[in-house]
Amino acid sequence: MEDRLFNSDPSQYLPHCPPFLFVDKVISREPGVSATAEIVVTAGSGPFPPILLIESMAQVGGIAAGQVAGAGGVLAAVSQGLIPAAVGPGKYLVSARIVKSFGTLHMVEGEVLGEGISIASAILTLAVGSPG
Repeated sequence: MEDRLFNSDPSQYLPHCPPFLFVDKVISREPGVSATAEIVVTAGSGPFPPILLIESMAQVGGIAAGQVAGAGGVLAAVSQGLIPAAVGPGKYLVSARIVKSFGTLHMVEGEVLGEGISIASAILTLAVGSPG
């Protein structure tokens, strides 16, 4: 079920603020299932460190997993991470799909596409929201 109260502003779903909010625009969101967002790397900002691709996947995973706007969350674990040396200027699509959930814990498959090609992927464990 698509989010009826959809907002393309990622700050409506995440507690992050610039410069730690790496997602520029939410493209789609199905709460508890998946989300897709866009990040834009500009020429003036220099290379985008690869570890920030993992954080970007976690942020999009938080957008997908969060049932309540601004629920907050923590990246608890990363496995099977495949990331490049760095990415240059351009637009990148970041997608996250909830594989399974247990309470506030969510296993998320994340992927970053550049020009339609997978450039990074990881399995993430997120703790989203407050327990109980």
